[in-house]
Amino acid sequence: MPALIISLLALLLVLWLLGQPYLLERKRRRLRERPFPAAWRAVLQQRVPCVRALPADLQLELERQIQVFVAEKAFIGCNGLQLSDEMRVTIAALACLLILNRPRDYYPSLRQILVYPGSFVVHQAHTDDMGVAHHARAVLAGESWSEGQVVLSWQDTLDGAADPGDGQNVVIHEFAHQLDQQSGVANGAPTLARRAHYKRWSQVLGTEFRLLQRRAALGVDTLFCDYGATDPAEFFAVISEVFFEQPQRMADEHPALYRELAQFYGLDPLSWSATGTVNIPPNDCP
Repeated sequence: MPALIISLLALLLVLWLLGQPYLLERKRRRLRERPFPAAWRAVLQQRVPCVRALPADLQLELERQIQVFVAEKAFIGCNGLQLSDEMRVTIAALACLLILNRPRDYYPSLRQILVYPGSFVVHQAHTDDMGVAHHARAVLAGESWSEGQVVLSWQDTLDGAADPGDGQNVVIHEFAHQLDQQSGVANGAPTLARRAHYKRWSQVLGTEFRLLQRRAALGVDTLFCDYGATDPAEFFAVISEVFFEQPQRMADEHPALYRELAQFYGLDPLSWSATGTVNIPPNDCP
């Protein structure tokens, strides 16, 4: 009898585990089918002007993604910040912009978004090549942790969203890190849809990263900020900001890099507001 009970319990556990994806997808479908709140749409119009450039079908898809994201992710105010729907919707809109045409997994490892009123101070430690430990304080606008958290400054979020053409957006930057971290440690090589794509990705991004490093060392102004020369992970996050906010310049000055990101994100931001387009390969997503 005990063996039978154990077998039944094991069977129930297996059935429960098998049913979780179905139940999650059903819940998400219901969230996506809800009418988008008028107050939230007003937030998008006021705080996220880049949404206006999206084609109608992508605007609708973004609204659906926002509803799932806000329902599933925990937003936590820090340093006394009282969170509002305005904050949640603004952050969710920019985060979901990166996954508009990607598989609907909604950053599966992400559990919490911590929001500070402004820039925040963190304590950083590292050991140099001589084995000497160094400790420093850094003032940041955002951080992405592989443990399932993104940390953002609300003021920097507002500033980045307010000018959708300056190539700087802290939410896009940190959520690009989240995509990168889905494959493990952030290294500038996020999970691609097909194994064959990694060789070209490595060649194009590697060449562009080394070029930025050389130009940064010489003090030459470039489309990408020098912070992108820090390491491949930061390079991927920086070029993602530029891809969404300055697609015309990126396509003109770095066409191969633009095509790689267009394929990865499954989007062509250049076509949203420009008369011309570049030849974009088919969507990278299965």
